[in-house]
Amino acid sequence: MNCNDYFHPHTRRHFLARTGYGLGTAALGSLLSTSHAGELHFPAKAKRVIFLFQSGGPSHLDLFDHKPDLGAQFDKDLPDSVRQGQRITGMVSGQTRLPVQPTRYAFSQAGESGNWFSELLPHTKGVGDELCVVRSMFTEAINHDPAITFMQSGSQLPGRPSMGAWLDYGLGSVNENLPAFVVMNSLPSNGNADQGLLSRLWGSGFLPSKHQGVQLRSTGDPVLYLNDPAGMTRERRRTMLDGLGEMNRVALQQEGDPEIETRIAQYEMAFRMQASVPDLLDLKNETDATYQLYGDEAKKPGTFARNCLMARRLAERGVRFIQLYHRGWDHHGDLVGRIKGQAFDIDQASAGLITDLKQRGMLDDTLVIFGGEFGRTVYAQGGASHDNYGRDHHGKAFSLWMAGGGIKRGLSYGKTDDFGFNVIENPVHVHDLHATLLQCLGIDHERLTYRFQGRSFRLTDVHGKVIKELLA
Repeated sequence: MNCNDYFHPHTRRHFLARTGYGLGTAALGSLLSTSHAGELHFPAKAKRVIFLFQSGGPSHLDLFDHKPDLGAQFDKDLPDSVRQGQRITGMVSGQTRLPVQPTRYAFSQAGESGNWFSELLPHTKGVGDELCVVRSMFTEAINHDPAITFMQSGSQLPGRPSMGAWLDYGLGSVNENLPAFVVMNSLPSNGNADQGLLSRLWGSGFLPSKHQGVQLRSTGDPVLYLNDPAGMTRERRRTMLDGLGEMNRVALQQEGDPEIETRIAQYEMAFRMQASVPDLLDLKNETDATYQLYGDEAKKPGTFARNCLMARRLAERGVRFIQLYHRGWDHHGDLVGRIKGQAFDIDQASAGLITDLKQRGMLDDTLVIFGGEFGRTVYAQGGASHDNYGRDHHGKAFSLWMAGGGIKRGLSYGKTDDFGFNVIENPVHVHDLHATLLQCLGIDHERLTYRFQGRSFRLTDVHGKVIKELLA
């Protein structure tokens, strides 16, 4: 009897456990050979995605959805024919009225496309001919956590894989020295970005954990647990990992648990990242002209502008899915005072990213998405007759924009009613957005599946359709 037999005697229970793991591994191998391993279902227009996620629900009425006739409705009650009995949140349920509050910001049209943008977004308007603005988005959730989770994973309930995890599972990695899925939390004008968002939003759910996102932090060590302790040399680390890898491979052979394989891969990725991350973060070769594109804020770690610049650098290095989170859009009060700061944070940097990618010949195969989990109401929270009004959550109609990566340029798609409250033309559900995103990447959303607990799951659940009118 060898030492392995001594510590792992072949009892009936052990035999059944190993057999079960073996069947599970075989099933996983079958999935990897069909849905995984980077095999495309269609010719891909996009190689990578940069999602500029605006957490909190930006007001489409103050940014993208131009309603020039709404001024005549100021402080009038939202008509019942418009509300149609739709659910409202508890934050306004105690109000005796739902007074209409038109935007206080002027809108104008961009270039040849004629896309409308608020005066809060002058730089975004400047690249308006590159953008496809979808003004007919809708979702199922009315509160932040389920709505954000839904946008990130296709489910309001926690525990499903995020978009980036699905893409890593479906397409694999391009650069073996960096993760395929990287996340950055931006520092808004009013708080600490490294707190307040849950890591499950970039988690792998029931997929093997090697597909989860890796957070690139704005303060301290850019990646946790990446640095060696004092006295540990590169050579010693390599020797230690070789020995640890051998032990893990023995355990994998015995147990057949795919998470052991994940552990091996993560150790090796961390070792390679010790060399690749410092190069990624070294901005000394970025020119003054580049900083002028993104704005002075790009020189400050943790800002949205810096993270947009970092997103371009990650895209250059083959990172498959780059997720930026920018919080602070939850304007229940003092909207006039707060939305200006939010718009300033994101406007020049978002436009700079589009311009930078285009100048480098990368926009055609990089899909950029800008948007939040839902929109805001046309009626004022707290009353419309004073300057401290806000807007409540609204999931039945909101806007986002996309650019590059197989999406039509200069398109305005969809329409809401005169109050920006209901979609009346070309509705786009969150599942439809996900299906269209996957199509741009060469993936049939109905065929990218993973078997878990007796059923096949996918990012779009059992819903979703590709919006072909959005595709170039």
